[in-house]
Amino acid sequence: MARGTLRFWAAAKAAAGAAEEEYDAATLADALSAAQQAHGAELTRVIARSTFVVDGAPVGGRAHDSVLLSDGGTIEVLPPFAGG
Repeated sequence: MARGTLRFWAAAKAAAGAAEEEYDAATLADALSAAQQAHGAELTRVIARSTFVVDGAPVGGRAHDSVLLSDGGTIEVLPPFAGG
């Protein structure tokens, strides 16, 4: 397991009710699942439309369960901005 910071932007921030929180997870899929369980259906809807940056690198089309997290790392949750 790795510990780091999950940062929410725009609609994700509104759905989570916070700008950031800590994660304790091995993969991006695990961290997102825990956040969805903690914050409910609205965050789940936002995450489904979002892109992700892990430790400064875009995740792109990689499977979320294949993206390993690092201790002290950062996950950015980026929903579509301005209708994009």
